Parts: sequence; structure tokens; C-alpha cells
Amino acid sequence: MHTSSRGGLVSLSLSMLLAALGTSIANVGLPSLTQAFNASFHATQWVVLAYLLAITAVIVSAGRLGDRLGRRRLLIAGLLLFALACGLCGAAPSLPWLIAARTLQGLGAAIMMAMTLAMVGDTVTRARTARVMGLLGTMSAVGTAMGPGVGGLLLSAWGWRALFLVGAPLGLLAAALACRYLPVDQPPVPLATGARFWRSLQSASLRAGLAMSALVSAVIMATFVVGPFYLSHGLDLDPASMGLAMAVGPGVAAVTGIPAGRLTERFGSQPATLMGLAVMASGALSLCLTSGLVTYLGSLITLTAGYSLFQAANNTAVMSAVDAAHRGTVSGLLNLSRNLGLIFGASVLGAMFAWTTPDLTHATPQSVADGLHATFALALGLILLATALAWQRQHRRRPT
Repeated sequence: MHTSSRGGLVSLSLSMLLAALGTSIANVGLPSLTQAFNASFHATQWVVLAYLLAITAVIVSAGRLGDRLGRRRLLIAGLLLFALACGLCGAAPSLPWLIAARTLQGLGAAIMMAMTLAMVGDTVTRARTARVMGLLGTMSAVGTAMGPGVGGLLLSAWGWRALFLVGAPLGLLAAALACRYLPVDQPPVPLATGARFWRSLQSASLRAGLAMSALVSAVIMATFVVGPFYLSHGLDLDPASMGLAMAVGPGVAAVTGIPAGRLTERFGSQPATLMGLAVMASGALSLCLTSGLVTYLGSLITLTAGYSLFQAANNTAVMSAVDAAHRGTVSGLLNLSRNLGLIFGASVLGAMFAWTTPDLTHATPQSVADGLHATFALALGLILLATALAWQRQHRRRPT
């Protein structure tokens, strides 16, 4: 690989890691922020929510803007905005200031997430796209997984401000690498191509890819929403043991991302998508029947490994099917579908667990286990629906 490609990939990987880290690192600081600003938990929660809402609100527009103004140019601007916002967060004299700065940080992260996927096709050859998609999936998982651990160390050593200040030099480093190594932008896309893009949005294949991304993300979110209750109330684990068990999922995602990209290269994005969904289905089915910590963790490992393969394959299929001029917008849509899936999983699958486990405070371990089984029975239904969409997409693309 050329040095320019390698440097460009480091910039894209760091951008993806920082955006994911920004989501997870702030959670560990919420108790300290409550004390520092003498605020309620509900008020300090907006430090997390403002970041997520900003990403969800603007990520498609950020992708579209990158297609118009230049993806490299916009990625560098997003990284600089992210770094500036990190500094503003660290200097916040009040909670409203911090929430406003986190909103700015979310805007920068939205640009980074949209441009990172969009620039894969500009940075590496088509034959290496799946491998790089797997790498970026790994970096996203690493950022999510390392947030609580790194955040805890920073919090204990330097206080809550360090949680945000750490992103500033890393953002500047990623921007410098992008300036040096990412390919120069092509001329802006003429307005006349807009109609062609909206026609491409009506592609059944693209719609299927976005819908599958949302469905599968909802299932993964259920492990974070329902898992802690099963581990604590169902298996009576102490907080430290529960934290270790909860880290297994992101850890598996971090380890399997690059191999998932290689499998996608070997078998093709369509077969690999179906393979990933089949592995996920077996993991969800196992969670419907699980009893005890060992079977729970085994099921979680299977589910997460299948998700890594699905994500690398589906992202490759979606991004390879769109013309170069509109990669930014489709990358934004892909990220939006994932975020909406996470919201759906937290609300609908969480509601399913609450409905099947009444009076959770005094629930017996068996009733909590019953709630877990019912929730993942619904999750299995979502995976089967995604499988049907993947099967239809493959059938449509098969030559007659």
C-alpha cells in the first residue's frame, strides 16, 4: 500500500474512532458533572443527548454538503470543529455552556462519520473497499468500547474536563493527516445531477440496505438495554463483573471487524450479508433459550460476530452501488439508518422487556430471564425480516 493511502486510512480510522469515543466517554462523567454543576441527573443527561441528537439531525445534510463542496475539505472542517468543541467543553464554566459545546461537537462528529465512509472509495481501490469497511467498523467498536475505561482513568487523574480535552489534540492530528494524505477533491457536482441522485434513492437495493441496517442496529441496541438487567437482576452479578460482561460485545466487534472485511472480499457483499444475518439469527435464537452466564456470553459473542460480518458486507454493498458523486449523501443515510435503529431498539425492544417483566425492582431471576427470552424472540423476528430483504436484494441483482 502506498504511503499516501496508508496515511489517509489512519486519518479516516482516527476520525471514526473519535466520533465513537465522543459518544461513550461522556457517560462515565455524568455523576461528576451532577456534583460539579449542582444539577439533576436529568439535566446532565443532556450532555450525552445533545451530542447524539446533533449527529442524527444533520448527518444526511453533512453528507450532501460533502458531495457539493468536496469531501476532503468538509472532513477537515469537521475535524477542526470537533477539536474546537472539545476545547470549549473542557473550558465550560456552566452546564448550559457544556451542552451547547457538546452540540457543536456532535455537528463535527456527524461530518466525520459521513465523510469517513464516503471517502473510502476515494482512498483505496474497489477491491480493498470491503477490508477498509471492516477496519472502520473495528475503529467504531474500539472507540465505543474504550470510552468507559479511558474515561474512568482520565476522570480519576484529572477530573471531568479531561474527558473532553483529550479529543482536541487527536482531532487536530487527524485533520493534519487528512490535509497531507487524503486525495484532493474533484470539482463540485453540478446541480443537474441532483435529479439523478433522487432517482437512485428509489433503488430497491439501496432501500433494502438502509432498512436492514436499521433492523440489525435495533437488535444490537437490545443487548445494551436489556443485558444489564439480566446480568444484575437475573444472574446477580456485582457491578464490576457486570461491566466486564458488558464489554464482551464491543470487544468481539473490535476483534472481528477486519476479518469480516476479508470474508466480504472473498465471498462478495451479498453472500456475506446473508452469512452475517444467519450467524446473528443463531445468536438471537440462543439468547431466547439462554440460562446462565456462560450461555449468555456465548450467545452474545455469536450475535456480535454476525453483526460485524453483516455491517462490513452491507456497508460495502450500499456504498459500492452508488456513483462517486453521491457517496457523501448515501453515507449520511447509512449512518442515519443505524442511529434510528439504535433509537428503535432502545424504545421498542426495551418496552418489550419492560412489558414482559413487570415490577422489575422486585422481579425474580426467572421472570427477568423470561423477559430476556421474549425480547430476543422479537429481535429474532427483526433479523429474519432483514434476511428476507437481503434475499430479495440478492435475487434482484442476479443476472437473468
